[in-house]
Amino acid sequence: MNTPTLTTERLLLKPLEAKDAAQIQKLYPRWEIVRYMVASVPWPYPDDGAENYVNNVALPDVENGVAWFWTIRRKASPDELVGLICLYDVEDNNRGFWLTPEWQGQGYMREASIAATDYWFNTLNKPVLRAPKAAVNERSQKISASSGMRLVRTEKKSYVSGELDSELWEITRDEWNALPRS
Repeated sequence: MNTPTLTTERLLLKPLEAKDAAQIQKLYPRWEIVRYMVASVPWPYPDDGAENYVNNVALPDVENGVAWFWTIRRKASPDELVGLICLYDVEDNNRGFWLTPEWQGQGYMREASIAATDYWFNTLNKPVLRAPKAAVNERSQKISASSGMRLVRTEKKSYVSGELDSELWEITRDEWNALPRS
């Protein structure tokens, strides 16, 4: 199944393409973005980090049918990438995202997250969505909590910034579809 473009009130979620690596490379390697990423993310971020990730990890996983990746773009500026959101069909790690600091705090990630989560449940027909996060990542926690997810497990995990308390949040398809939509 090809990854479709998703739209929200203010955003375009366009399927990731190889050419997006150049914009990702300019935006992603910032401490504010990478500090709560899994420890396998190289830091300092190499000059070819985005190209390597997009072409050797993300797009092959999409091709293999285990991942769906979207660039996040504002409708007001559709050529400008401001973040990334992905879904993964792997145990206990189904959704991940990042947004450049300049665009945080305006509800964009919540909007993108709702669209991706709805795709997970109502297009891919998955029964549960689980999202791990560093416990200190309060903005990510708020997105999960505001979308009806609940904390189901805590543990220690390695992140770029070191070993941290980690949380696993989840929601089922039935719970998601029972939520009121505004």
